Amino acid sequence: MRYLPLTPADRSEMLGVIGVATVDDLFADVPTEARLAGPIAGLPMHASEMAVERHMGALAAKNLSAGAAPFFLGAGAYRHHIPASVDHLIQRGEFLTAYTPYQPEIAQGTLQVLFEFQTQVARLFGVDVANASMYDGSTACWEAVAMAGRITKRKKAVIDRGLHPHYVATARTMAKFTGDIIDYKAPKLEAEPDTAGVIAAIDGETSCVVVQYPDLLGRVPDLAAIAEAAHAAGALLVAVVTEPVALGLLEAPGHLGADIVVGEGQAIGVGLQFGGPYLGLFGCREKFMRQMPGRLCGETVDAEGKRGFVLTLSTREQHIRREKATSNICTNAGLCALAFSIHMTLLGGEGLEQLALVNHARAQDLAERLDRVPGVTVLSGAYFNEFTVVLPSDARDVVRALADRQVLGGVSLGRLYPDEQSLAHGLLVTATECTTAEDIEALATALEGVLA
Repeated sequence: MRYLPLTPADRSEMLGVIGVATVDDLFADVPTEARLAGPIAGLPMHASEMAVERHMGALAAKNLSAGAAPFFLGAGAYRHHIPASVDHLIQRGEFLTAYTPYQPEIAQGTLQVLFEFQTQVARLFGVDVANASMYDGSTACWEAVAMAGRITKRKKAVIDRGLHPHYVATARTMAKFTGDIIDYKAPKLEAEPDTAGVIAAIDGETSCVVVQYPDLLGRVPDLAAIAEAAHAAGALLVAVVTEPVALGLLEAPGHLGADIVVGEGQAIGVGLQFGGPYLGLFGCREKFMRQMPGRLCGETVDAEGKRGFVLTLSTREQHIRREKATSNICTNAGLCALAFSIHMTLLGGEGLEQLALVNHARAQDLAERLDRVPGVTVLSGAYFNEFTVVLPSDARDVVRALADRQVLGGVSLGRLYPDEQSLAHGLLVTATECTTAEDIEALATALEGVLA
């Protein structure tokens, strides 16, 4: 069965109204060399649904999936166990089909969930207020930089060396349109974060200092010292958390002086999902609340005195005067926020702490075992569930060789920083509650074989 919504007569009538003779004329502005001259080579013009399913299944079978092998990848996207109840609840029709709350009075369930989500994020981050979520961690990071610029009336953002390069790339892309200056240098394979370097870069033109916590190499920066230096210069501290489970053990960034805390919520409730959709987290001090992008849900009472929920703030152009808008964020990651909130509710405070303890213990076991592999050096002694090891050869080649041995052995820094030869031997490895003793031994054994 083919779906042909228009007849030839319909097309001719439409083309006549537009004023062109053929459909091809609609593409006249596309350079000839950029157009296909005919069918794509090797791609059949049509196939049955069953044939396409077979073909795509065969292609997918060539992948080595996260659940099919010892898995040590991280770098901002983490494999954690998600209780079956999370997926079951988010698929209820009330949630799965609900649209974003443009009309709050008919979306009370959605608004209540978002209100609870905001409370959880604010407590997790140690801040006064959090919004109803954003698209992902990298865009939340940029929105924090833009927000700091509005507050301080300055244009220079000092980016710590340990910020994820994808977050840096997002900030640089957006800064091209806003005129912001992004002061950033690639990291070095050093055991400690460059706290002195980031503090030295702060000056009277700095709007904010952006620090990942823990940083990309797994190290834990001294947020309190950086916050003190930033505040002394009239700048704000933006803390970025890509692994929220770490806050089950580490002090909340807001308690250490961070003015804005953002991050990626994927690790709690959302799953890897081949890279998305993910969940941006955003919180700040109450005095900056009206400069915060995105939506903010609040609790109130109705005309009869009954508890209810409203969209307290929605500061984009559609809702307020354009010159007052804080961003063009159109929506929130509602379903992912729901998954996060359900998982966090199931864990509770004690459960999150226990989960974090297990993660750190597995990472310690991994570090101790890899440290016994000839030629491998564990870079840092202070980490949560992720750390960097230095190999005697290019880590990109080692990762490929490990994959050939059915082990997903980590993220090579050469992949993240292809232009930084000094980082080529660095390998970022992660252990979570999903990592078993057998997985750790499989990685160590395979690594010994690859490096022999």
